[in-house]
Amino acid sequence: MSEAEQRESMEFDVLIVGGGPAGLAAAIRLKQVAPDASVCLVEKGSEIGAHILSGAVLEPRALDELIPDWRDDPPALATPATDDRFMLLTATKAYKLPTPPQMNNHGNYIVSLGNVCRWLGAKAEALGVELYPGFAASETIIEDGQVKGVVAGVAGIQKDGTKGPSYEPGMELRATYTLFAEGCRGSLTKTLMERYDLRQGVAPQTYALGMKELWEIPKENHRPGLVWHSTGWPLSQDTYGGSWLYMLGENLVSIGFVIGLDYPNPWLSPFDEFQRFKTHPEVRKMLEGGKRIAYGARALNEGGFQAIPRLVFPGGALIGDTAGFLNVPKIKGTHTSMKTGMLAAEAAAAALAGESRPAVLESYPAALRESWVWSELQGVRNIRPGFAKFGFWGGLANAALDTFVFRGKAPWTWPHHQDHETLKKASEAKRIEYPKPDGVLTFDRLSSVFLSNTNHAEDQPAHLKLKDPSLWKGVNWDQFRSPESRYCPAAVYEAVGPEAERELKGTPDPEATGQGAAVEAGTGGARLVINAQNCVHCKTCDIKDPGQNIDWTTPEGGGGPNYIGGM
Repeated sequence: MSEAEQRESMEFDVLIVGGGPAGLAAAIRLKQVAPDASVCLVEKGSEIGAHILSGAVLEPRALDELIPDWRDDPPALATPATDDRFMLLTATKAYKLPTPPQMNNHGNYIVSLGNVCRWLGAKAEALGVELYPGFAASETIIEDGQVKGVVAGVAGIQKDGTKGPSYEPGMELRATYTLFAEGCRGSLTKTLMERYDLRQGVAPQTYALGMKELWEIPKENHRPGLVWHSTGWPLSQDTYGGSWLYMLGENLVSIGFVIGLDYPNPWLSPFDEFQRFKTHPEVRKMLEGGKRIAYGARALNEGGFQAIPRLVFPGGALIGDTAGFLNVPKIKGTHTSMKTGMLAAEAAAAALAGESRPAVLESYPAALRESWVWSELQGVRNIRPGFAKFGFWGGLANAALDTFVFRGKAPWTWPHHQDHETLKKASEAKRIEYPKPDGVLTFDRLSSVFLSNTNHAEDQPAHLKLKDPSLWKGVNWDQFRSPESRYCPAAVYEAVGPEAERELKGTPDPEATGQGAAVEAGTGGARLVINAQNCVHCKTCDIKDPGQNIDWTTPEGGGGPNYIGGM
């Protein structure tokens, strides 16, 4: 009997893959407009919200449409935004800049997005949506060219690929329509893009890495509702990025740093730039006397309007950040993601109500083009690529010109480039030396990963793979000196061996991490060790690897970070 024949199967009208804002908004809208439809949502995190990481300031536009009376029973830690600050940093000074209109947060809320998702999950479940957290969708079921659902819940495969004593073949979750809401760089979405050529005719997606810490600070330092952003130091002018600092609840501070993954210097470490940022006098005084209680990281889609792929294919659709609807100048994407989920849900409900049930939900992208999401992203389409085209100061000037003169209606649209193609050779770039962490304000990666509550079943195969291990030495090491050991914010990748230790001055041995080697590549002089146990599922490696040789795949359900309520 084949493995497919061993699996149990369940049938639904609509299956949703991913329990973030887009997936949950889609599930709720479906049950609102089609109460009798059977709807199932699977989520790879151990619970709804476990893998959700964002700043976050929530623009409630989509939430107002979905649940108009939500303010009568709001999610925990929803704090009205009251004070906007946009700062330009030098190494020692902070200068207040005029707040761009896109960053005006009047009427918005500082939230824990994980709590928002838990709250939305309860709403969905009350409407009759079947929620299955801890179920990783590892394979798309495609028959005669049409998506029919996914395989989820495979467990018990051992490191050597054999079936262990606790092996479970998973279930076939089948549906008339499957909505993919996997978030940035979704593993199934990545294969769907190739299978159905969904990126044909659109600009390449461009990405950023966002890292976040949650702090408890003394009440005398806390100003609930403060929304503080910065640009400039510590980044060089050829690197796009900036920070946020949001004060919510009674004494919580969400602090984070974002770096565009089109940066050119292979010696740059986004994690260490984040730690260095916190030493700025203006930031230090806000955190003084506080305690870091959580950490996380994730990649962000920054391509915007010109990078939106084709969203529909036979049997399925892409919604939310898996397709890329972040409004970069606003630094917000929850509202746009939720709206796309709602529009796809309405298209699916209408199709289910008809007699023909079309294979392709063409009404979804048609409705999107008529929605406020389309016009909002179209109006800011040239701001992010302007920084890549003109550098930091030119990018600021372009943003002002596009916003105040052209008002988003410039007669041109600039493209993006592939982030993995932008690195200079290590020999051609300026080496960056970072200070050692002090354990009070600044920290190392391993202690940070500990605070993310990350865990993976130890005996499963590594979910981070080199497509061709023989390429690592000649490309990643010889040309770029192992950039993955610096851009990974979770100490997953380590270049070790005598040659690596001489070059990198003290790269730790894999035994010192306590994780052991999941995968090795290279030679005795310099080799790569992959500690997959540390992975916080940010997927930066899948994006930035210069040879596109690292493949992020889905581990067993429940693996990865487990972010606490305030994240």
